[in-house]
Amino acid sequence: MIQRIQTLYLFIVVVLGTLLCFFAPVTYVYPENLTEGSLKPLSEWPLAVITIAIPLIAAVDIFLYNKRILQARVNLVNAFLCLGWYAICFTYVWFEKQNFNVDWYVTIWAAIPLVCLVLTMMAVRRILRDEAMVRAADRIR
Repeated sequence: MIQRIQTLYLFIVVVLGTLLCFFAPVTYVYPENLTEGSLKPLSEWPLAVITIAIPLIAAVDIFLYNKRILQARVNLVNAFLCLGWYAICFTYVWFEKQNFNVDWYVTIWAAIPLVCLVLTMMAVRRILRDEAMVRAADRIR
């Protein structure tokens, strides 16, 4: 399990995804005449669920090393979650901008799902390469 490079990729996804749970990827700058207590913001629980699900799925996926096809499929689901994270984050930023006229800026932490997406796709390629090698070895026997 440890000797496979895709395990390292998935471990990095777990670490980065866990870091994303503790830092804000987008910061809002409220106007002076508007206080945060007077706002009725959109509930951000879907973004929080996806933020927690990305490293959790990658951690579970590390231990699926015996079932390579399932591992690749689970990684593809995780890649779609990374893309969905950006879609939901954009929706929240757009909602806040339209309804409350707040300014916002993106922090460096917003790049973590993109890095996780790239690492997940690299892991999928390596998993499928391992599967092809196993099938080729079975064919030779």
